[in-house]
This record gives sequence, C-alpha cells and structure tokens, in this order.
Amino acid sequence: MNGVDLFLLGRALMKIGEDALPEPPGGAAKYAGSARMVLIVASDVAEHPESAVGQIAARTGLPQSQVSTAIARLKEAGSVITTTDPTDRRRALVSQAPGISDRLAQVRAATIEPALAEALGTDDPARVAEVSRALEQLAHALLPNRSAG
Repeated sequence: MNGVDLFLLGRALMKIGEDALPEPPGGAAKYAGSARMVLIVASDVAEHPESAVGQIAARTGLPQSQVSTAIARLKEAGSVITTTDPTDRRRALVSQAPGISDRLAQVRAATIEPALAEALGTDDPARVAEVSRALEQLAHALLPNRSAG
C-alpha cells in the first residue's frame, strides 16, 4: 500500500462512516452542512474545550461559517455548550456538554454493518463480520484513546 492508496482508503472509510450515521431529527435536509463537518468540529471541541469559533476554524481548516453551523447543530442536539469568554465578552467559548445527549447516544448506538455491506456490495454476513473485525483491529491500533462504543 502506498500513500495514495491509504488516502483513498480513508475517504472510503469516511463515506461508510457517514452512511452508518442515523439521520438527524427532522431529516438531513433540515440542516446545512454535512455530518463530516459536524464530526470534525465535535472532535476538535472534545480535544480543545473552551475554544472560540475562530480557533476551531483555524485548527480544522473549515471556514468559520461552517464551524458556526456545526456548533449550532451540536448545541441543538445537546452535545456542546457555549459560555461567554471572560476575557472578551463578545466571544463564545465552546465545550462538550456534560453527560451524553440523546443524539450522541443514538449516534454511538448505530452500527456500521448495513453501510459496510452496501460498500462491499454483499449481503454475506460472514464477509461483513470479517471486514468489521479488521476495522475494529485497525481502530484499536490507530485510535488508542477512542471512547468505547
């Protein structure tokens, strides 16, 4: 495998992950932006609590407007909270909400098997389980700090 193959594999895995996510309440059409954008912002907020929108945009490479949209979706879902920056009252600081929101629990409970079967072009449960186990091993090796579930 070379760098290009690895990059393309990453894109394929992102697509499978996006397809595995349950649709948000009210449907995907209700919200601007993609699930990918929301996950990138949520991940950054988890790693860098009490960040301003501009800081998140700088770290993720997303436009500030997309970060603001993602934060609005995450706030509506109960996954993040905002507080006023004590050093600059015009800025809001974003952090993970305490506890697990209903939406986060729903997303964590979703399995990849249906999306994986679609990507593999098979309905063979043994093949889907084999690839799922391989992905679990890969995740364990590359994402040692990931949360269970």
